[in-house]
Formats: sequence, structure tokens, C-alpha cells
Amino acid sequence: MASLLLDLALSAERLRAVYQGRANRILVQSRDGRRVSVPAHHFRPFLTHEGIYGCFELEFNTAGQLLSLRRLD
Repeated sequence: MASLLLDLALSAERLRAVYQGRANRILVQSRDGRRVSVPAHHFRPFLTHEGIYGCFELEFNTAGQLLSLRRLD
């Protein structure tokens, strides 16, 4: 099982496109420089009135399917 560390800082204003249905994925660059496109609904549990902030660990299988996403801090 592989994993990536993601540092995310998205304000509620930046997430407005997701709320309005104009976007359904969040493009994030991992700490090791890889870019990953994650369906926005996976971040819903971490959403606050300010947006989504923090360090996250994304675990995926060899086929690239998301297994888990958790906040580290």
C-alpha cells in the first residue's frame, strides 16, 4: 500500500466551485512533488467554515484507487 503526504490550504472561497457543482475534484501536489487529483467529496469530513487546512495522508493501492484519507495534524 502506497501513501502520499498532502499539505492542503483551501479557503471556503476557493471551494465555492465545488459547492456550486462547477468542480468535483481537487488537484493537490504531494510533498514529494507528485500531483494527484482527488474527488472533492473525500475531503468533506475535514471541511470547516474556513475551508480545508492541514496535512493529510492519502493511501492508495497499486491500481491507484483511494483506500483512505486522514488528517495528520
